[in-house]
Amino acid sequence: MRHFMFLIAIVVLGAVVLVPVINLVGLDPLPGDFTIRHGDFHLAVPVTYSLCASTFLGLFYYFLKR
Repeated sequence: MRHFMFLIAIVVLGAVVLVPVINLVGLDPLPGDFTIRHGDFHLAVPVTYSLCASTFLGLFYYFLKR
């Protein structure tokens, strides 16, 4: 349980640090993200963010278990 809480803390801290950096650099939205705007309706589907996060977490778990 301690390792799980440590992992959650690292992920949250990483998100808190990386979101302002991504906005500062101007990578929001990333290429490959879908945005639909129709009048007052706005839908954003972060495909690239999801793929990057999934890859990073998969590698992190892989190296954590080794």
